[in-house]
Amino acid sequence: MSYEIKNKIVAITGAASGIGYETAIKFAQKGAKLVLLLDLNEKLGNEAVNTINSKFGSKRAVFYKCDVRTDVETVWKKIIDEYGNVDVLVNSAGVFCEKNTKKTIDINVTALIDWSLKFWECNRKDKSGNGGTIINLASIYGYRVDQYIPIYQASKFAVMGFTRSLGHEYNFNRSGVRVVVVCPGFTETPIVHNIQVWDDVIREEFVGFTETQAWQKPDDVANAIVEVFENAKSGTAWNIEGGNPVKQV
Repeated sequence: MSYEIKNKIVAITGAASGIGYETAIKFAQKGAKLVLLLDLNEKLGNEAVNTINSKFGSKRAVFYKCDVRTDVETVWKKIIDEYGNVDVLVNSAGVFCEKNTKKTIDINVTALIDWSLKFWECNRKDKSGNGGTIINLASIYGYRVDQYIPIYQASKFAVMGFTRSLGHEYNFNRSGVRVVVVCPGFTETPIVHNIQVWDDVIREEFVGFTETQAWQKPDDVANAIVEVFENAKSGTAWNIEGGNPVKQV
């Protein structure tokens, strides 16, 4: 089964910069009717919307100032009141904040779950919804293990488990809501500019380790997200690493 992006309304969290922003660009390029950019950074969010609208036509993108941890109810209501329906949700918002366990879990796990369930409940066909697609962003650290960043890894393992369960064939068949997860490798985004680890003793060792890894651009991940949207079955997980072709994991 293939899926068409054309004429879809797409909501993307964490869309003012990095992977979320590049994903908004890609969906607009592929013919999305409207891309909704959700982010706390109002300046970058408005700049992103202006760029998309100047490239692809007016009213192709709208910005909503949004703290994904606390604003799901109010922002979702605004979106539905305005547009009636959202076809695709991309949960791209995330942090790499090994020194702050609560913030990491609140954004990487709890907010992602809250937005996913809000979309799922609204779109499920067994309650008169239209179906749709949720794409969650995890990480290679959602299925690989090393000694450096256990808090971040825990958050991304949670995303993998949640996605595979909610996206299970049983849930897809009754709801028509497809749920998939993309697991990027090391990507040059703002969240890696200030590398933290849970134990400062191993920080330099971890920095050295990251320098040996295959890095990629946010644009590479955005291309993978689009490819996954167009082709992936519900409940599946996909890796994009070093800008190489996307593959199932």
